[in-house]
Amino acid sequence: MTADTIEPEEYASDPAERKREQRGWYFYDFACSVYSTSVLTVFLGPYLTSVAEAAADAHGYVHPLGIPVRAGSLFAYAVSASIVVAVVVMPLVGAVADRAGRKKPLLAASAYLGAAATTGMFFLAGEHYLLGTFLLIVANASLSVSMVLYNAYLPQIAEPDERDAVSSRGWAFGYTSGALVLVLNLVLYSGHDSFGLSEGEAVRICLASAGLWWGAFTLVPLRRLRDRQVRPEGAGRSGEGAVGSGWGQLRATLKDMRRHPLTLSFLLAYLIYNDGIQTVISQASIYGSEELKLDQTTLITAVLLVQVLAVAGALGMGRLARVYGAKRTILGSLAVWTLILAAGYFLPANSPVFFYWLAAAIGLVMGGSQALSRSLFSHLIPRGKEAEYFSAYEMSDRGLSWLGPLVFGLAYQLTGSYRDAIISLVIFFAVGFTLLARVPVRRAVAAAGNPIPDRI
Repeated sequence: MTADTIEPEEYASDPAERKREQRGWYFYDFACSVYSTSVLTVFLGPYLTSVAEAAADAHGYVHPLGIPVRAGSLFAYAVSASIVVAVVVMPLVGAVADRAGRKKPLLAASAYLGAAATTGMFFLAGEHYLLGTFLLIVANASLSVSMVLYNAYLPQIAEPDERDAVSSRGWAFGYTSGALVLVLNLVLYSGHDSFGLSEGEAVRICLASAGLWWGAFTLVPLRRLRDRQVRPEGAGRSGEGAVGSGWGQLRATLKDMRRHPLTLSFLLAYLIYNDGIQTVISQASIYGSEELKLDQTTLITAVLLVQVLAVAGALGMGRLARVYGAKRTILGSLAVWTLILAAGYFLPANSPVFFYWLAAAIGLVMGGSQALSRSLFSHLIPRGKEAEYFSAYEMSDRGLSWLGPLVFGLAYQLTGSYRDAIISLVIFFAVGFTLLARVPVRRAVAAAGNPIPDRI
């Protein structure tokens, strides 16, 4: 047994060491959340779209691999493609990690591949939209794979009664880093002339700095986290048969879920409305820059507002859930999301004040919608199968989350209107709301063999 490879029982018995590992675990969220905030949400969508528009033909189309694509749809399509790549890779990586008991090297590989691709965005200039598309696919897929490995540590580093707190702290670390780096980005971008930089150079530095931040702070969890040599019975060595094992485990879990149809019904509802949430977050900057004609400074400050209010919104929705129950609170948030899209559709161009109000509304419901969904799902899991079900939760989530960007991209491709593209996402919230409303959650909790909370 090496210093970095220990048995879970031995490690869990030492609270001081467990706390030390938890603190290291928080820092991966601190490292990688900057990519989600600065790159995916703020800068890359509008910038890659401008690069594609510079390379477009007279009709506004680029031709990657000979396929005609509207320049304005390229970013959405690239996000969809990255998720498809991640879903193909995740079962392989998960199976190798489980069989070899070596999650940390795989976490390092996926994190640094994503960080390197993000840093490489510094060279995205001129008409090199293919380079930008490739780097986006690599970075986004790497993030997805690394998050599966990161989340898989939680049951090993936290006792059952402390997992909610540990998970929440990691989430808070991520929002904190996102807000901090956005402030630095805002200073650089808004004052680029005083730094002797063009606007494009400032954007490229912001993109690349997110990769450097991701790589630098990943060193903390890599130093603190420890691998566990836990091999399933009958498993081969060093990831032998990993592809079949990975997909086989997912199929086995989904088959087991058929014994709990109400749990499966909730999961389906979540996958649909969460896809809408993720698509609004990833495409909002393109909508703001291309359709509403807002400048980059406005977009940065709007996303910063979202980051700050997301924490307050999650806490507020948590209090509402204690009074009205998680299901009703989530349903209320989905209604608010629908109103947000309707307001966004009618939002006048060149109106930053109205956009800030919309950003504030998103912030107030974003964190709570996702946090309450996770906690509600935890009540619907049969005892002893928490890790297995949450693994399927993550896989299934990533497996469907390509659909929203695809719908957004197709809507723009067919209509040439970002307003039509943004309103097309209402279908995800409407269908998700309907499916969730039909789930009898108290009966679902009882069917899973768990105690029923007073409010759910």
